[in-house]
Amino acid sequence: MILEVLVYPHKLLRESSKDVVHFDAQLHALLDDMYETMVIKEGIGLAAIQVAVPLNVLVINLVDEEGVQKRETLYEIINPVILEKDGSTIYQEGCLSVPGYYDEIERAEHIKIAYYDRHGNRCEAEFTDLMSIAVQHEMDHLKGRLFIEKLSYLKRKKFEKEWKKKQKAR
Repeated sequence: MILEVLVYPHKLLRESSKDVVHFDAQLHALLDDMYETMVIKEGIGLAAIQVAVPLNVLVINLVDEEGVQKRETLYEIINPVILEKDGSTIYQEGCLSVPGYYDEIERAEHIKIAYYDRHGNRCEAEFTDLMSIAVQHEMDHLKGRLFIEKLSYLKRKKFEKEWKKKQKAR
């Protein structure tokens, strides 16, 4: 089922999410719906709070060399915790909750996380490049933060002005 993606400045996007305690059919349905929603909306990542579910759940699926998202490369990350991070990289990010806006954001180049899969199995993984950026971006959502908050003061003011104008034009 395709879910509605909340759009900035929806107040739920500012809410901190809670840990998943039941790894059940309801969680599996949420993960499946989040994946379908992310793909249809042409995103590479989606946090549960973006679809109005305040749980520490995110899905990420990068596109391959042919520009295709394959289900077997999907990461379902539940209750993630960053164990290590280092380096620094800048990447132009966008967000399904801030449609049509992109800007360069600085994040850690390499991260190591602990998380749970859909069945409640504890996992660890290390990520670099776009996958590292995507995980950090989605984990920010779980804490009620958006990538636009990482903009400099002047860029943020410019964004707010342009965003308000765009919303009035709708």
